[in-house]
Amino acid sequence: MIRIDTYKEAEDALRINDLRQCNYDAGALMMSDVVVNLHGDEHRARRNLESKIFRRDFFHHYEREVFPATLLKTMTPFLGKGSLDTVDFGHRVLLNLTADFSGIDRPEDTAVETEHLLRLLKSFALASVLGTMTYGKDEAVAEITKAMTEFDRTFLAFSVARRRAALERFARGEITEDDLPRDILTILLRNEDRIELSPEALLREMAFFLMAGAQTSVHSLAHCMHHIFTWMQNHPEDREKMLTDNFFLQRCVFEGMRLHPSSPVAQRRPTCPVHLPTGQDAGPEETVVIDLLTANRDTAKFGADAAVFNPYRTAPDAQFPYGLSFGYGMHACLGRNLAAGIPSKPDSDAKEHHYGTVTLIARALLDAGARPDPANPPEMDKRSGRPNWGVYPVLLNKPASY
Repeated sequence: MIRIDTYKEAEDALRINDLRQCNYDAGALMMSDVVVNLHGDEHRARRNLESKIFRRDFFHHYEREVFPATLLKTMTPFLGKGSLDTVDFGHRVLLNLTADFSGIDRPEDTAVETEHLLRLLKSFALASVLGTMTYGKDEAVAEITKAMTEFDRTFLAFSVARRRAALERFARGEITEDDLPRDILTILLRNEDRIELSPEALLREMAFFLMAGAQTSVHSLAHCMHHIFTWMQNHPEDREKMLTDNFFLQRCVFEGMRLHPSSPVAQRRPTCPVHLPTGQDAGPEETVVIDLLTANRDTAKFGADAAVFNPYRTAPDAQFPYGLSFGYGMHACLGRNLAAGIPSKPDSDAKEHHYGTVTLIARALLDAGARPDPANPPEMDKRSGRPNWGVYPVLLNKPASY
């Protein structure tokens, strides 16, 4: 095993095309041939197809037209209750987002159906951490297998049938291009002759997108809210800015994302002998571990206080103030801009700026008076083996004294 933990060497290593993704080999039952695990021409072909969804006009439309209504609908029941768990809430509010761009329909559109899909999403998330789980792996495998069967029968089969019918109508000239669903599933079905994708592989791809689209942002949200609460407590002079300035809030989100990449390491396996940025040589029998958590705290890149949350940090790379948290090179996250938005500039228009879904959720929570629940302290996720929050309870409807 070869470890890389400085920012420059990690960035350069992620560019090497002869290093194959192996982060999720342990979760092969759901992730063996999904886009993040493919390599070479297969990966390029599928990524090029799926990236058609993740374009700026889609981000702008979703952030302006779709997401606010989804966020309000999800938040409303919790406002009456006066509390929520940030981790669970993140899953709920992002469920619609991931289902929409993946192409997963909810035929009945009921609360019971939504709870069912949410439970499946949380089961799928276990596939990404099977390799780091500290206990219960056999139970997790059984849970994932059952969830995939339920997902196929209850959601995917209906979604596929509806899109095939739409594609047939399009082929007959009965509807236009604009009438087709705009999602990953439609693109894959429309290009079946260009890629090899069996029904089983399609099931895995759709389960992966449903999981990955929410899971990354859920963990980022919990970490960012923890830092935001702590910063307001320790820096009361910034409290008003945090509550009113979306540019400042987005900087907080970027900083939280930098400190807490959802995958602390990126593991790669050489497909042939390669020379690494460290000066070492690696062969197919070795594993290259790119330590993103440590690289993102590299003092040579981010300054002497690199391990500390500081929303006033002047990022050395304005394009990626969140460091390598969304990956780099061929496996960079397709939905990066959807989750994080883009960095603001001095002339950015606050009303038109693309903030990203995590900042929008953080703003909604702060507007609702979110604050840590002193009677229910947060707890880390002990099962996954990753440094993420398992539960993060907050109170809502802030009192006048807060």
